[in-house]
Amino acid sequence: MAEFWEEWGNLAYLAAFAWAFFEGETFVLIASALGAATGVVDPWLLIFSVWIGSFLGDQTWFTLGRKFGPSILRRFPSAESRVARCSGLLEKYGVLFVLTFRFLYGIRNVASAACGIAGMDHKKFAALNFCAAGIWAATFVAAGWFLGALLGPTRLLWVLGGTAVAVILFFVLRRHFRRRRVAPAV
Repeated sequence: MAEFWEEWGNLAYLAAFAWAFFEGETFVLIASALGAATGVVDPWLLIFSVWIGSFLGDQTWFTLGRKFGPSILRRFPSAESRVARCSGLLEKYGVLFVLTFRFLYGIRNVASAACGIAGMDHKKFAALNFCAAGIWAATFVAAGWFLGALLGPTRLLWVLGGTAVAVILFFVLRRHFRRRRVAPAV
């Protein structure tokens, strides 16, 4: 990723923006850790790019949920339980939920759509979402930056490589055991 940043220069921040538009935690952590370890990433530009990307991504999902929510849920019934979970959290925690949902793994985009489906005021969501996206961007860039500074370039490479292997192994094993459970007994 350090080579990517050196080759692409400021366009790499556009990639960070796009990645944050859809999700982005892992990308932001790795980019900022590499920035601290190698000096090729400006943390302030990274914060700004992922802040705006995250904000606009959630605004998009909110608008889609507001406009097409019920019809989309009919087409994708598997999303219905996640939207119901998010709606319950929104009802229970309100503003706090909007400020924190992006820190809950796997529900960020669904949560934005759920806020739209629930009929939350557009201006209120936009203001809360803007603040929450800034908090999220600063938190993840800072966490990655401190991790990169703490580990240094060589140890960071080993940690990232080990983490990638562990994640791949986890998904392979999970898939293997799910298939074994589903396989009919002979």
